[in-house]
Order: sequence, then structure tokens, then C-alpha cells
Amino acid sequence: MARLTRASSGDGSVMAMAIDSTDLVSRIEQIHKTSAVVTAATGRLATAASMMGWMLKGEGDTLTLRLCGGGPAGTILAVADSRGNVKACPQNPVVELPLNARGKLDVAGAVGRDGYLAVIRDLGLKEPYVGQVPIVSGEIAEDITSYYAVSEQTPTVCGLGVLVNPDLTVRAAGGFLVQLLPFADEKVIDILEQTVQKILPVSSMIEQGLTPPDICRMLLEGLEPQILDECMPAYCCDCSRDRVERALMSLDPADLTEMIEKDGGAQVDCHFCEKKYRFTADDLRALRDQRLRKGETPCG
Repeated sequence: MARLTRASSGDGSVMAMAIDSTDLVSRIEQIHKTSAVVTAATGRLATAASMMGWMLKGEGDTLTLRLCGGGPAGTILAVADSRGNVKACPQNPVVELPLNARGKLDVAGAVGRDGYLAVIRDLGLKEPYVGQVPIVSGEIAEDITSYYAVSEQTPTVCGLGVLVNPDLTVRAAGGFLVQLLPFADEKVIDILEQTVQKILPVSSMIEQGLTPPDICRMLLEGLEPQILDECMPAYCCDCSRDRVERALMSLDPADLTEMIEKDGGAQVDCHFCEKKYRFTADDLRALRDQRLRKGETPCG
């Protein structure tokens, strides 16, 4: 089970979060049958989304990360709620690339560096809040850090990592966020900078058996770390037949008629969990007639 922990320094000037997202990323690989490098890329983005989602205030708030870098993996989406639950979807699940110069999975090569990271917060208002920054590396953690610096003016350090086994299963995955509040003094900043420079990659710490509370204490070493709270996020898709029906009813009645006459029905696949919803001709006819009764008329 995934585990997400939040902590603060003794004076409250630094917030740290850490997550063991191994189970979450494993579900992504199982659902989408991703190649190793796409598992790493999508897993990193989903891990970041889970942490950022947990920072939302409202019960029904959601956060979407959209990564469009122009690379062969295409657009990658990750959506999280305020409990850290997440779902994710890569446009192209299978990409094969040589290892990068450091002998690691070439996540930046799969994502691409010519594009943007968009952060969309739906807080139940008339319009969602959208922040967007150019991709700086394609490694994702640096792009999350850039987003906070540019769009929210919040000094942030982000670490993300996914280790993939030779059989494509996920060995370890996790992440952390550290943020400075405006009243943090220079001594605190110096201590934090020294700690971040020497800390191990987060996926290595997870592989070695360190827990999110352990990682939070390491991140805040020398700053009187205090564990605040934690949650157990899950890979969670909220699709349903009712939602798909509403989407179909939003189509023009003429389009529904074409599906009935040409295809004899329709199948709608959820991109996040790959659940399949089958609608017969009679089902579509009922949806079309229901819309027509509400005052719609067919085109032409």
C-alpha cells in the first residue's frame, strides 16, 4: 500500500512530504502495459500529482498534471484528489530508447524537452486555476521545481524516482517535496541545502526499506523535524457507466444516429483504467430519444 507523510521543521518554516508510491506505479504498469521508460516517466508524474493533490484543501478538489514535451511518449496525464489518490495515462505506453549517458532510463528522451508542464487545479469554482511552465529538463522533478518557482514563487525541491525490474515490474518508486515558507531564515536555508546535496535518490531509499517518515526526518535533519500527518493513497479511477452515458448524451443526436445505423452500437474505453463500456443500438437509441425529449432536434 502506498504511504504519504507530511512533516515540518520545528519552527514551521519548512514543509516536507515523502511518498512510497511503489504500489501506485505498479498499477500504472499493470493497466497500461508500459515499457520501462514510460513506466518511469508516468510513475514520476503520478507520484508528484499524489503529493500535490494532498495539498488541496477541499474534499472535492482535484489536480491535473499535463506533461507535453514533444517526445515519443506523447502527452502524459496524471490526476489526483485531495486524499492523494491518483490516476494516470500516457499517450504512447510503449517507447523503446537506449539508456542515457548515465546508464539510466532516458526519461527526458521519452518525454521530450520542447513543450510545457501544465498544472490544473479544479477547486469547484467557475473556472479551474491553470499554471503552465516550459519544460526545463524532461526529468519531471526539475520541471515540478520550476513550476513552483515560476508560477507560485515558492522555493521548492522535488525528488522523484522509479526503479523498474528487467521483467518490467516496478521495484521501487517514490518522491519528496520540500518547500520553504517566506519567514525561513538563512541558517535554515543553509542546513537544508547541505542536506539535499547529500541525500540519496528517493527510489534508492525506498528500495533500501526507508519509509516516508524516515525520508521526511532525513530531509529535515538538524531542523527538529515533526511528523504532522499521513495518508494511504491509491490508484483510483472514478469512471462509471453513468458518466459515459452523460458524455454520449452530450453528442449531437445525428452522431448518435450514425453510431446506431453504421456501427450498431458503441464501445467507450476509459483511458485511465481501460475499463470498457459497451452500448447496444437500443442503448444509444434510448439516450438519443432522451435528449430529443429535452428539446434537442437532429441536425439536418
